Amino acid sequence: MYLIDTSNNRIKNLTKKTFTELGFKERQHLQEWLANKPEALGEELLIIQKEFDGFNDTNERLDLLALDKDGNIVVIENKLDDTGRDVTWQVLKYASYCSTLSKEQVKNIYQSFLDKNATGENATEKLATFYNQEYDEIAINKGNTQRMILVAANFRKEVTSTVLWLMNYKLRIQCFRATPFALDEQLFLTIEQIIPTKDTEDFIISMAGKTQDEIATQESLKSRHHIRFEFWTKILPKLKGKTPIFQNSSPTKDNWLSAGGTGISGTRYSMLITKTYVGAQLEFARSNKDENKKLFDELWAMKNDIETKYGQTLNWERMDDNISSRISLNLEGVNVFNKDEWENMFEFLTTNIIKFEAIFRNPLVKIKQVLNAADESE
Repeated sequence: MYLIDTSNNRIKNLTKKTFTELGFKERQHLQEWLANKPEALGEELLIIQKEFDGFNDTNERLDLLALDKDGNIVVIENKLDDTGRDVTWQVLKYASYCSTLSKEQVKNIYQSFLDKNATGENATEKLATFYNQEYDEIAINKGNTQRMILVAANFRKEVTSTVLWLMNYKLRIQCFRATPFALDEQLFLTIEQIIPTKDTEDFIISMAGKTQDEIATQESLKSRHHIRFEFWTKILPKLKGKTPIFQNSSPTKDNWLSAGGTGISGTRYSMLITKTYVGAQLEFARSNKDENKKLFDELWAMKNDIETKYGQTLNWERMDDNISSRISLNLEGVNVFNKDEWENMFEFLTTNIIKFEAIFRNPLVKIKQVLNAADESE
């Protein structure tokens, strides 16, 4: 690895180090780094426990326990300079132990983690925020969907060989190489996914997606999915020709329906339907947290003008602890599963999603111009 010295138009060698020679420890350092910045592993993960030992009839403990955005348990096992020979067997055991965890147990494990860290936060609310839906609608740890992530500076051949073999059986295992570097007194860290390669990962994800589609088809037979599908089927015609957005949208079984039309990638309009409220919202959901906060802040600077034109106070949710941000307006106290309330919900959602697009159209154009100008100046 090299450091670019722009002032002298040169590159400088960074010295590859080992964690041991730098005095770093597995639990004290590497584990803490990942626990506090799990997105270093390439996706949005929710850490729900460290040093988890809640297994029956065993004193074993795993390093980090997490959830991904699909509700899958993710077992993260960290090693420093060498994986050792038995890490695959170790992580497989942990995944098998975790396969029996119920949704309620997962919530309690997370609450214990929050209490231990004295955050004063509620696990149910944090999970609902992470998945952007009501807690009782969230599917967690379904079937044999547990994932495994191995992190180490070096992977033995017996480990990589075993991982590649296991992947043939559609087990989701990833290997990340963590490498420290030094330049004078400065220290750097790279975390690189080495297994699977990107092409292999795309294939595995496509296979997993097929399985998820089959599961979704089965789930859609449930009454609540039929009801939501019917709701979206009835509301979409009410938007035809009245707004540029949702014109090509199709009904879904989900409790949300999103559309583009903002002119900014990763920024979308959404309608939400739940057992306690319905809402219209503009969401900043780019993969980069800082970009979402910048977009939100640019609109926040226009808040007074926007709300004056809207004629109503909106909910401005920057959500500093989350990657995404949003602006919304909700109708509380309604239940999508009570069809007697649908006309009121139709009226609220159609009125406000049309209004959202119309009111935010020009501010979003201005923001896009600011972003383009910033890109050109870099």
